[in-house]
Amino acid sequence: MAGFGWKLHGDGRHLKPGEVVKPGERLTWGRTIALGAQHVVSMIGACFVAPVLMGLDPGLALMASGVATVLFLVMTRGRIPSYLGSSLSFVGVSAVIAGQGGDVGTLTGAMLVVGVCLAACGFAIHVLGPRVVHAVLPPTVTGAVVMLIGFNLAPVTASTYWPQDQWTALATMLFTGLALVVLRGFWSRIAIFLGLVFGYALSWILDRTAGRIHSVNGAGKLTDHWRIDFSGVEKADWIGLPTFHAPNFSASAILVALPVLVALIAENAGHIKAVGAMTGDPLEDKMGMAIVADGTATVLSTAVGGPATTTYAENIGVMAATRVYSTAAYSAAAAFAVLFGICPKFGAVVAAIPGGVLGGITVILYGMIGLLGAQIWVRNKVDFTVPLNLIPAAAGIIIAIGGVSLKFTATFELSGIALGTLIVLTGYHSLRWLSRVAGQSRTPLLDGGTGDFDGSTDRND
Repeated sequence: MAGFGWKLHGDGRHLKPGEVVKPGERLTWGRTIALGAQHVVSMIGACFVAPVLMGLDPGLALMASGVATVLFLVMTRGRIPSYLGSSLSFVGVSAVIAGQGGDVGTLTGAMLVVGVCLAACGFAIHVLGPRVVHAVLPPTVTGAVVMLIGFNLAPVTASTYWPQDQWTALATMLFTGLALVVLRGFWSRIAIFLGLVFGYALSWILDRTAGRIHSVNGAGKLTDHWRIDFSGVEKADWIGLPTFHAPNFSASAILVALPVLVALIAENAGHIKAVGAMTGDPLEDKMGMAIVADGTATVLSTAVGGPATTTYAENIGVMAATRVYSTAAYSAAAAFAVLFGICPKFGAVVAAIPGGVLGGITVILYGMIGLLGAQIWVRNKVDFTVPLNLIPAAAGIIIAIGGVSLKFTATFELSGIALGTLIVLTGYHSLRWLSRVAGQSRTPLLDGGTGDFDGSTDRND
């Protein structure tokens, strides 16, 4: 079976022009292990950034990503080469939950429920077919939800990270942006990681040349402090298990986290299509099971205090560059991740990343997440001269970014991401149904084209 009995591709050393190493094949074990290490380097920046931003143990996140990847490969029977890393989609959720007084247990409990719902959606897709994804989550809705999740994070950067060291944040932002634009191949795919290394090194140099900085610290207090605090690194052991904790459950936190379900389904669906196109093996029939595997992995990770998982585009890039789609390489990458996860000192170094560095990274990272929503619209040619597309997306995005709240009772309200997603999802489908019942055409609300509510102009049918 592919994934457990890999066939050696050719001589295991060379690829002829146009050849690819398929998921059920492998190169020599030395080359396969080296490729696994490359996959780890490619994903490690984002995999560590996510838990750091959410206040979770980065060592546990890395270990959980390795276990999750193995689980994914087993559940998909080795047909889908994929790495499951820490999901960045919950960073905004973590900030909202913290603002409500929740702790990391509340956050992981909310993510666990989302994982259960994701697995359930995967089963439904597996039974009903992938077309149900396009029916319930057309590009108008998916793009808007992804956009509002990304842009809702802007206040986190502006008020928490950037003020800790504005000049380091600016330098890190410029370096990361330059790396993303100028570098090519493998180096461009680890540009976020390179930005972290640059900012870390710059902070270390400034501590020794300029001394302490007078700014707010991680707790938001104005004080003189070092940019990098290595006290945690000195205390950490070289070998040991990461910090585990049990989740706890809060209805308000769960409601805040549930909208991310839309983004996770979209991520998985996009990954399946991309990998299928690159390998020449249509994988639409595996979309449901892949989503089930991701949801199950999220439940497993969050049950012990880790972050939610998701498929990583960084690793798709590595496959495209190397033309090696072997799941054996992902198994090697998973083994490396688990080994790194049992090194607390390694995790402590990551946890010591200065706030200013995170400020520079998150400016680009959060913006990229938001603009992925726009990319969904562009690729699917969503026409915003059509009021059905324009109104729900516009309303939901403004509500989410502006932090608008809707209070139902003294103890229950919806706001931000949760309310914005609800507006987009219910608004689109209810308006679409009402327009068809009314049987009326609508003139465009924006210049540049015409549109109505029928299937000829609504490109999301």
